[in-house]
Amino acid sequence: MRSISAFLVILAVGIGIAYYIFTSRKETLPVFHPSEINPRLVDEELQNKSEGHIVADFSLTNQLGNNITQKDLDGKYYVADFFFTQCPTICPVMSGNMYKVQEALKDEEDFMILSHSVTPEADSVSVLFEYAERYEADHRRWWFLTGPKPEIYRLARKSYFAVLTEGDGGLQDFVHTENFVLVDKERRLRGFYDGTRQTEIDRLIADVKILSEEYK
Repeated sequence: MRSISAFLVILAVGIGIAYYIFTSRKETLPVFHPSEINPRLVDEELQNKSEGHIVADFSLTNQLGNNITQKDLDGKYYVADFFFTQCPTICPVMSGNMYKVQEALKDEEDFMILSHSVTPEADSVSVLFEYAERYEADHRRWWFLTGPKPEIYRLARKSYFAVLTEGDGGLQDFVHTENFVLVDKERRLRGFYDGTRQTEIDRLIADVKILSEEYK
């Protein structure tokens, strides 16, 4: 009887430990490297890179006229997109959906939004400020960025892998994409979403909450 009792105790303890491990295990998001992303989105020089990819350094200007660099994002995770203020098609939908993201995640203190203008020659600081006001952006957490066109386009193509088109950021080059990209505190890519679809916006919001839990 003693041996049976001891066995039952050990079994119960084992089940308890297994249950604790299973229930306490946190859900995590994948880390995307160039080799795991649609090759049509990835620069040929980066397609075989299987580790170590991070968003490159940059220096741009937000709607408040502040210079923004990677240093301003230390300790932050964020979603990035690419738009232009005069866009009559998908950009209003994207910006409206980004407002929903802002509101749904307003209690996530480390969360930011970066919206990059793909027509920086037209989207000045004042124009971006008016656009931000139109979409009720929280100027502390949702930044609309302008700056050198080649730098913005290089970020879109070689850091965020947000567009299918190729180009050099020259006068005739033009980026138009519905993609939202989730980036973590280590500048790694953690998710891709269609910014025009409500189901994808819901998935993004859920993923940001999962990412937040990773840092707790």
